Amino acid sequence: MAINEAQKKSIEEVIAVLTSATAGNKARRRLADMFLELPDRDAWSEYYEIITEPRCIDGIKFKLGRTDKRGYNNALDVYEDLSLVFLNALYYNEEGSQISKDATVLKDLMKSEWKKRSVLPTPPEAPPESSPQKLSSKAAQSTTSSSRAQPNTSATKTSHTAKPTKSSTTPVPPAVTAVSSAAAASSAPIATPSLVHSQSHDMDMDVDVGGGPSDNEGEAENYGYSGPMSTVTRDAESDDIVWQLERALPRWEGYGDKGWLEGVDLDRCAELIHAIRSHKDIVSNTRVAASLDAIPEDIAIKNLSFSTPLSLKLIESKARAKEYASCKEFDLDVTRLFEKGRRWYDTGSDQYGDVLLLQRLYQSLTSPNPPPGPPYTSQTNFSSIRAGPGTARPAHGQGAADGDQVPGVTTFRISSKDRHFVEEVNYKGWSIRLADWVHLANPDDPNRPIVAQVFRCWVSDEPAKAGRPGITACWYYRPEQTYHPINREFWEGEVFKTSHFADHPLEDVIERIAVQFTARHLRGRPRAPFWWPGWPLYVCDSRYNDRERVFVRIKNWASCVPEEVRKKPEWMNIYEFERPVAPRRLTSPFLPQSNVKGRRGGRLPGGVGDAVERTDGEKIEGGGTGRKRPRKSGVVLSRSGLVVSRPGVTANAPGPGPSRLAHSTSTFNVQPAAHQPATHSEASNYTTTHNVQQPTSTTAAPQAAPRDRGVIAAAGGPSILTNAFTAKLPAETARHFDRDPETNEVLWFSGPPVDIPRPVAPRHSLEYLHFLAMKRKRQLKEEQEDGRGDDAKRSRSDQPSVDKAPPPASQLLAELWSKACGEAAVV
Repeated sequence: MAINEAQKKSIEEVIAVLTSATAGNKARRRLADMFLELPDRDAWSEYYEIITEPRCIDGIKFKLGRTDKRGYNNALDVYEDLSLVFLNALYYNEEGSQISKDATVLKDLMKSEWKKRSVLPTPPEAPPESSPQKLSSKAAQSTTSSSRAQPNTSATKTSHTAKPTKSSTTPVPPAVTAVSSAAAASSAPIATPSLVHSQSHDMDMDVDVGGGPSDNEGEAENYGYSGPMSTVTRDAESDDIVWQLERALPRWEGYGDKGWLEGVDLDRCAELIHAIRSHKDIVSNTRVAASLDAIPEDIAIKNLSFSTPLSLKLIESKARAKEYASCKEFDLDVTRLFEKGRRWYDTGSDQYGDVLLLQRLYQSLTSPNPPPGPPYTSQTNFSSIRAGPGTARPAHGQGAADGDQVPGVTTFRISSKDRHFVEEVNYKGWSIRLADWVHLANPDDPNRPIVAQVFRCWVSDEPAKAGRPGITACWYYRPEQTYHPINREFWEGEVFKTSHFADHPLEDVIERIAVQFTARHLRGRPRAPFWWPGWPLYVCDSRYNDRERVFVRIKNWASCVPEEVRKKPEWMNIYEFERPVAPRRLTSPFLPQSNVKGRRGGRLPGGVGDAVERTDGEKIEGGGTGRKRPRKSGVVLSRSGLVVSRPGVTANAPGPGPSRLAHSTSTFNVQPAAHQPATHSEASNYTTTHNVQQPTSTTAAPQAAPRDRGVIAAAGGPSILTNAFTAKLPAETARHFDRDPETNEVLWFSGPPVDIPRPVAPRHSLEYLHFLAMKRKRQLKEEQEDGRGDDAKRSRSDQPSVDKAPPPASQLLAELWSKACGEAAVV
């Protein structure tokens, strides 16, 4: 029976009641927000494998409004779909989680509202046949060791790291932004699932409920990278080792007592929080604080420094009511709110960038020199510097390749002018000392704060900034801020040390973090106070030279830290694992499937390039892209790397490390000579050595190296030969190619054939040749008309003429014949 207008109106009223239901005392939270749209199918493919009939409220409303055959024909079908929205959520999410509680409340509310309307048919008491509860009761329950999606399962312990990527659009898992007319009819809606770590309840551990972000259990956060993980995964035993260590570490006690806001009245506090709440993005004209509003007030997030409910609305209401005892108490609450936002969203997401942008705005407003406004605008996202990693150029850096970079932002040395150094500076409860690592505000991309190490703490002596503290920090680049071959792999959370030093006021400091060098990162986690569970943690294995675009593995770790801490045995000590544990490998963020983008979908400062050598012939560590320059010495390519043939100079091949090019499965024939064929069996000889011919003349001017279009360059450069091997083509493949008639092997060539015309020497044009002929003709005519004597003419005729050709034989015979005939007539 088709749905009549009265039934349709009643169903719309039921849906309106569901979508308007709220919870909470002061800050009202809509319960149906997590059930409106479908999760992203790419990010939550596991969900669609478990839930066979997904549904969501927006999809039901769209289908209800259709008048064609794809719309609803029965009111009970609408009831069944609404039931599936909440039954799917109850089945997928762990019992007791926030989303399960909300689904239970809305399911009961739907039943009561449906029964209140007499025009609607009586709903069945049993759940729909297509519900997961019904399907699971019919089929044998299968064990999923790597899935966290089984409902109400507490006895089975699964890998705590088998969790999907966190949201980049909402505080709960990502959902489609809109239900298209075609997709909404064909794909039924579901409720958005929460993040649940399937863990054993015999361990006294908290679980993340209500769609919260990762709590650092079982694996290091995916800091510095928001793309998909590599297919190379870490085994579950290694995950357990990391999880067991981190769960036993002491927890951070929270912020200190120094560096807080002072001398501000409570009316000013209300103005500050209003400025944060009302700040809009100048491009999209949207409220940036919407990302803070979306965070639930009473959500439990692991490893936070506090456990009390907190939200932007709560702080604003307390500030307006003047419930704060001092501005320091207000400042602490706002700082905790930003901490909550940083832990809730993924690094690299726009929502994470919104939180950091608002934090930097707040720190600017509470600084001695606040920006003018409202409205508050900034070309550098309120950062004190003009450019960030990838776009900044040192003060003395120059070159044509750096034309698109901002000069004068960083330096290669630490300045001591107009300042005096101190041991420690304090800001917003943070105690920052020499050699600490911090997140700094990035003027180009708030989504990716600058990873930096403090090399100096100072207080300014400049007249305009007298007494203001600051830091001088060395920048570390993220993979998306470097140029590298597309097949290069990175460790999870990997960063690269650079030679960029920049001066930052304390307002640029976002939070304390930690960076471990490879040797210690594989063996354990830093001890307090250098790192606490929940803080961002990175790993560094190589330096990055952004001028040459090359990576160099760090062999002397002490040279990368301030001199004052190099000899201290207690600096960055670690809690050791049971055995070494390597991080996961990630593919390049510039691969199409990575879908890694900058702020609001913008471009990233890094890029992709071919692997080439350094100027001196040294091998590029880990596959940097480099700047192509002429080689100055002979180079020999072997299986162990590039060897410089210059006497006494050797470039050693690197050992295994985290930042390596993806291994090739076969090698290719490389020959520097002309395009001469070689059989497949001969090609294996060239995987051992490769002699590069150099000019024999020592005085020849250097010439730019031609672009390498060989197979090796196309595959990623000479560094792929480090662990390569030779494989023979099967017969069924070889028969499709030209083969040597004697050995029956496939003919290989060093490069493609050159099909171009041969160059010829320059020649005169026809117009010029015609001009010369006419010139000579005029000269001969003038000589004949000069009226010179017969002797002169005879003398000229006796002399061989350079310009006049000798008469032909026929003319000479005619003259002889006429002469002979004349003599005969005389006789």
